[in-house]
Amino acid sequence: MSILNVNLAENNYDIIIERGALVSLGERCRTAGLTGMAAVITNSTVAGLYGETVTLSLENSGYVVVQIEMPDGEEYKTSSTLNQIYDDLLAAGVDRSSFVVALGGGVVGDVAGYAAATWMRGIPFVQVPTTLLAQVDSSVGGKTGIDHPGGKNLIGAFYQPRLVLIDVDTLVTLDQRQFRAGLGEVIKYGVALNRAFFEYVEANINAVLELDPGILIEIIRNCCQLKAQVVELDEKEAGLRAILNYGHTLGHAFEAISAYRGLVHGEAIAIGMVLAAKVSAALGHCSSDDVARITVLLSRCGLPVDVPQYDRQLLLQVISADKKSKSGSITFICNLGIGMYAMSQHTPEELLILSGLEA
Repeated sequence: MSILNVNLAENNYDIIIERGALVSLGERCRTAGLTGMAAVITNSTVAGLYGETVTLSLENSGYVVVQIEMPDGEEYKTSSTLNQIYDDLLAAGVDRSSFVVALGGGVVGDVAGYAAATWMRGIPFVQVPTTLLAQVDSSVGGKTGIDHPGGKNLIGAFYQPRLVLIDVDTLVTLDQRQFRAGLGEVIKYGVALNRAFFEYVEANINAVLELDPGILIEIIRNCCQLKAQVVELDEKEAGLRAILNYGHTLGHAFEAISAYRGLVHGEAIAIGMVLAAKVSAALGHCSSDDVARITVLLSRCGLPVDVPQYDRQLLLQVISADKKSKSGSITFICNLGIGMYAMSQHTPEELLILSGLEA
């Protein structure tokens, strides 16, 4: 077991990483001081796998539990899904003394977290991520929200969980495509923040793909620790936290123009990282060897590295809607070699040229 603590100005919480952690959820919630009804928000897939285990754990610790299911998929990260959750919370009698448990991947965590942030002006919530992507990234740091047809995560709030409980055994039942997609976010940390971690992933990628639990715990712990360090310095993305969006500006754009169906998030981020590395090389921040090394590791994970077909004007429109855009210019995160970052300002048109999309 590994326990990390996120220390923020107003909120401190633990990240617990271990095998079989789901059975201890109720006890952990009691330790965290949570009371009242527990509203478990999950999706139809995860509910069938882990809904009963989570419900029993909470009930054995004295909680009354209501389970709310949302559809499975990024395309359901919408206002209509959120409104249905509000209806279900109201019908169940979830009040300000209650709390939400987000049981699932990144979509569930984002939507359930935003529901918790806005229900009765905010009730506590717990993240129980069941995908690799959610375990290493979206469950930590308090970003919650939904998508808008004009762009990803345009509607949301910074709202920190009271606890993050990561059970690595849930990865055994994870679809292989989704597991590999999570590796995109894993590699992001190494490229932008820590060369030694990048090299650790390189050296152990076969064990990772074979779901070696010890290696997985080590990788998840490192990712959570790196993210927590950044979030502690910049909780609401006033500046530094933007580095966690490495690969996301162009990755999000390709994800959006596929209507969140052609590419899953981690696949889009993998493409975005290859393009970000090319931008970095064009600006002199890294070498062509660095670009090749990043691309090879992503490929070894089974992630796409080639740009899909796209409409230029639509791509430019989506890039322009990026949350980091101000007055027509976007704060773009580059890799400085491997293991460090640099920031630069560019228009969407400049990014297409620098990344080689308009070579």
